[in-house]
Amino acid sequence: MEPNGKGPMLTRRQQLAGIAGGLVMGALPSRLDAAGDEPLKDLAAQKGVLFGTAISAGRSSPMADPGYGALVARECAVVVPENEMKVYVLGNDPQALNFGPADRIATFAQDHRMKLRGHTLLWNYGKYISPALAQMVEATGAEKWLRAYIAKVAGHFGDRIYSWDVINETIDPKTGEVRGTVFDKALGFDVFKIAYETAREHAPHAQRVYNDYMSWEVGNETHRAGVLRLLARFRKENVPVDALGIQSHLGNDGSHSRVQRAEWKRFLDEVVAMGYRLLITEFDINDREMPRDVARRDAQTAAVAKSYLDQMLAYPQLDQLLCWGLWDKHSWLNGFAPRADGLPQRPLPYDDELKPKPMRAAIADALRAAPVRKGIA
Repeated sequence: MEPNGKGPMLTRRQQLAGIAGGLVMGALPSRLDAAGDEPLKDLAAQKGVLFGTAISAGRSSPMADPGYGALVARECAVVVPENEMKVYVLGNDPQALNFGPADRIATFAQDHRMKLRGHTLLWNYGKYISPALAQMVEATGAEKWLRAYIAKVAGHFGDRIYSWDVINETIDPKTGEVRGTVFDKALGFDVFKIAYETAREHAPHAQRVYNDYMSWEVGNETHRAGVLRLLARFRKENVPVDALGIQSHLGNDGSHSRVQRAEWKRFLDEVVAMGYRLLITEFDINDREMPRDVARRDAQTAAVAKSYLDQMLAYPQLDQLLCWGLWDKHSWLNGFAPRADGLPQRPLPYDDELKPKPMRAAIADALRAAPVRKGIA
């Protein structure tokens, strides 16, 4: 996860362009779905799509909050840990990993008959590789450490995980090149071969995903080009990658305009032409520079959600849609990209009181409008 927030923050001019480019009331969902309406997981399953969310094992978890737990169980067919499978939670030593928090999430999924995604085996981004981890990798040897770590983590969860983000965010959005971490400095392109082949060996039935935050928004052109080059090289060198995870941390910079939607379509068309499937892995909408008025803000986020999901769900290769949380109360964006006016962000389908928002209706309407595909739901 590297946000929208991930690139330059949105300007007021960009916001106005977004409004002029299509945030009209006619584009909004026809109604706000009530809590008694059909669960999102059921609407998705009718189209061959899995719907779900990221959850945590901490104070904001569905295990700790019964109301939230009931909501997640009602709405979702799949969950993914927000942080609990990342190396900074599991630990640096493959022989002594802390699986407790992730196991609590796995148990919640099992108890509620949900699928479980894995995120992530290697976050190949120096910002999230601690000095202690870098030292251990250098002392152990990058290949030896990586093989042992992936074997232990993937082996621990086994068939409980149907889809793994094997590599996360390895492309620098400013250059379009691989970031240059302790791993790829030591191993070069072999870091990808080793990671995906080891994942295949120890989780042979799981989908193997490359996950990144390249976006449809203006300013992401270099990032998208770099991801395409990486995906093409995966195919050229027979790296066993099945799908592209598109995080979808969106803002509102006018990217639903006709021109930018066409640019995004060209990117997606190139990805699926290489034989990759698609996933939306971390959906939310950054409202940092949207209006202070809650009703206007919620209307804009709903319009962006509907526009984006209509385009994405038109691809039969896309059969998974996961939000990065379901309720605003504990969204990571409030810490990562706080609003200047001090108001909390409202980036998710449910508000702080677990009441459905226009975004929830937008997601439901996009699922209803989506074509049926042969998926894994």
